[in-house]
Amino acid sequence: MSIFQLSLRTLAITFATVALAGIAVFLAQPRSVESGVLGAEWECSRTAFVLTTCAPRVQQAASASNKVALRAPKP
Repeated sequence: MSIFQLSLRTLAITFATVALAGIAVFLAQPRSVESGVLGAEWECSRTAFVLTTCAPRVQQAASASNKVALRAPKP
């Protein structure tokens, strides 16, 4: 009888561990966040409700680098 209960306990612990790992993976996915402070040219994302990162939008960054290249003095 103790082997059967040990199996059930092991199965329950394994199921709980897999469920917690699935929840952790779901929460760790980055999600888009609106940032009214930075403006429309920035794109922000939040990971696991804790870490927020922001970067210039791709189109904005490309046009800004073209402007810098045009302003650079020619040799």
